[in-house]
Amino acid sequence: MGHTVIEDAEDRVEDRVIRRKIIETDDEQYPSGYRYSLHYGYVDGRGTILRYDNENRTVGRHERHTPDGVEEIEFLGMMELRDRFIEEVEHHD
Repeated sequence: MGHTVIEDAEDRVEDRVIRRKIIETDDEQYPSGYRYSLHYGYVDGRGTILRYDNENRTVGRHERHTPDGVEEIEFLGMMELRDRFIEEVEHHD
């Protein structure tokens, strides 16, 4: 089972953290070819503002997390999802 780290970054802005972890993998648990977590949240315990990840209990499931809940999303590509995440973070009030 091979893997390559594509991105592993963390940025802090005031009371918030932005984490991007993207791993390209041939693990059958991740049929998209990527294991990832794109997280935007508070560092003071108030929780998640936005997170995208491929849920690890259900093979092939991709999710978008917000304070309102979790929704399954269609995975259209890793870089497209990363760009969507960054755009949403930049436009968050």
